[in-house]
Amino acid sequence: MPLHPLEPMPAIRRLETDRPDLFAVEISGHVAGSDVENLYGLLEGAYAVHDKIDLLIRIVDEDGFDREIASDTIEEGRAHARQHVRRCATVGNSRIASRIASIFSPSPQVDLRHFNGDEEAEAWEWLGATWVE
Repeated sequence: MPLHPLEPMPAIRRLETDRPDLFAVEISGHVAGSDVENLYGLLEGAYAVHDKIDLLIRIVDEDGFDREIASDTIEEGRAHARQHVRRCATVGNSRIASRIASIFSPSPQVDLRHFNGDEEAEAWEWLGATWVE
């Protein structure tokens, strides 16, 4: 179903990659609770297909997060990410990347690296993947 012209575009969108066990997303705009819940649903689908995944989060033009995002939703997402994510690369805004990193802390099972926006190619290389645009 197409979006109504007055509905905001989702702030989190999935990026296609050449690796089935790599889940990549782009964050652009204001992140609402519905965006986070949609992201967690997509991740749960990825976990169902692949017990372990790598994750790339590309932060393009982030404009804040809703404060009303349910803490139980965040805690459940955090627990599942710690069980299923091997490596996570964040690309872009380091302030937001540090918030994302807190999802995995303190989890020695997740190898987490941050790349500045001009280092995006290195992030994809670190994960052994390419973005299929």
